[in-house]
Amino acid sequence: MATTFDLILTGGTVVNHDGEGLRDVGVRNGRIAAIGDLGQASAGETIDCSGLHILPGVVDSQVHFREPGLEHKEDLETGSRAAVLGGVTAVFEMPNTNPLTTSEAALADKVRRATGRMHCDFAFWVGGTRDNAGDVGELERLPGAAGIKVFMGSSTGDLLVEDDEGVASILKNTRRRAAFHSEDEFRLRERLGERVEGDASSHPVWRDEIAALRCTERLVSVARQTRARIHVLHVSTAEEIAFLEQHKDVATCEATPHHLTLTADDYARLGTLLQMNPPVRAARHRDGVWHGISQGIVDVLGSDHAPHTLAEKAKPYPASPSGMTGVQTLVPIMLDHVNAGRLTLQRFVDLSSHGPQRILGMARKGRIAAGYDADFTIVDLKRREIITNAQAGSKAGWTPYDGKQVTGWPVGTIVRGNRVMWEGEIVTPSHGRAVEFSEALPA
Repeated sequence: MATTFDLILTGGTVVNHDGEGLRDVGVRNGRIAAIGDLGQASAGETIDCSGLHILPGVVDSQVHFREPGLEHKEDLETGSRAAVLGGVTAVFEMPNTNPLTTSEAALADKVRRATGRMHCDFAFWVGGTRDNAGDVGELERLPGAAGIKVFMGSSTGDLLVEDDEGVASILKNTRRRAAFHSEDEFRLRERLGERVEGDASSHPVWRDEIAALRCTERLVSVARQTRARIHVLHVSTAEEIAFLEQHKDVATCEATPHHLTLTADDYARLGTLLQMNPPVRAARHRDGVWHGISQGIVDVLGSDHAPHTLAEKAKPYPASPSGMTGVQTLVPIMLDHVNAGRLTLQRFVDLSSHGPQRILGMARKGRIAAGYDADFTIVDLKRREIITNAQAGSKAGWTPYDGKQVTGWPVGTIVRGNRVMWEGEIVTPSHGRAVEFSEALPA
């Protein structure tokens, strides 16, 4: 009797632990049940993926979806809509909402809001503070928790822990890998006078490379003292890449598409739309982060999707808020880099799927393998498209890449065997649920 599945993906080039090859994938009960030639099998649904590449579901481990408290910028539904339109199957959302995600109750509220309402799967970073430092070991193991996130440099929100003693009080209680925004707050305060009214290009002058490197050096030192594992978010300088190469035993790190694609030259064109923390910098820093990609120093990609309205971004610098959209453009921007020869497709998969699974311990996600969740990002590597503001699923409604032509495009997003997005349309009602982690599995 022929084997039956709920879903079969046929004729596509699968990219997984075997490399790249033409294989069918069979799905049963939301998980991958078979990989290979399934021509004799039957299924409730069959998707012809001829000419397409089937990637493990892309995970964006750094997004800001602004709910609760700032829903005029974004909410969990609209942010996740942008995610699946861009081929992203799971996101890890940041704690600088209102109220802050720093307690069991605040985390549970976010999980409740997201379950069945977000289009992709999700987890939430819990903010580490002086007040909850003694509780982080329990907070990081709660359902839906991605881990602990600490801001060592001021950004959006009120989660600043700028001193080594405060960071140590948190890290000595963590057991999972904690994530950090690494900019030296003391130097930022000293250099406030470097900001030029109305000139966003002064942003990287104020928040300079020394502020980033100095903080990362301090952070690694504290991690060693407390015997903790750390993850440095959105690395933006060549010097940090060189430093982190020497400390891979305790520190993993993330790169963002904007630090790999844009440079300080783009402030003339984009103005405050380019304003981010840490900043987009001179081309040598972009090249330094690419060196981190090529040498395997960078572990994951994250978009740092941080939406603000165009009215907010139109305020004259420095009254303008830092942040840009990015979750929907992560896949096409990086596939364009693949087609330009800056990284291989396998390296992209390592950064966007295998990497998050490896360093953050996702259970049953991040690979195309039997027994894993049937999360797939299906892409057309040869398709040329122009990114536009009109495509934006985000409530913010804009992208810094408006008008940019790319080669490589997400065609389909499948989450736990459900075809959520196909050819730019959301085709299944939202059914997102919390990602589970190996170090925090329920009893």
